[in-house]
Amino acid sequence: MKDCLFCKIIKKEIPSEIIYEDEAVVVFLDINPVNKGHALVVPKKHFETSLDLPDSILCDVIQIAKRVAMKQMKELKCGGVNYIMNNFKAAGQEVPHAHLHVIPRFDEDDLVFLQGNKSGYEDDIGEFREKLNIV
Repeated sequence: MKDCLFCKIIKKEIPSEIIYEDEAVVVFLDINPVNKGHALVVPKKHFETSLDLPDSILCDVIQIAKRVAMKQMKELKCGGVNYIMNNFKAAGQEVPHAHLHVIPRFDEDDLVFLQGNKSGYEDDIGEFREKLNIV
């Protein structure tokens, strides 16, 4: 895609802090990190969301994300890692190129991702199970 920010980074038209690259993906540090060491795993081919990714590329993304997370755990001495992939604007996707956030977590950070949220849908869980059952 011509005007895609991540495509420009992949083509080295825009500088970035790349920490890993192979034929399928590139990994670079987020310029607006929510925590130190926050990285993005991005497929080199342009796909808007994870729903568009072929399974083989999705596997490449998660396998490299695991390697990034292990390196973050070792080098940054973080206590955990979040993987976050926003799909479409309603879910918070800002750049329309599939990418997986790998966010180091520390005991003292105050980041909250879906922890202890009260949705009010607890009584409807059986209905959702029936609607969302994948056969």
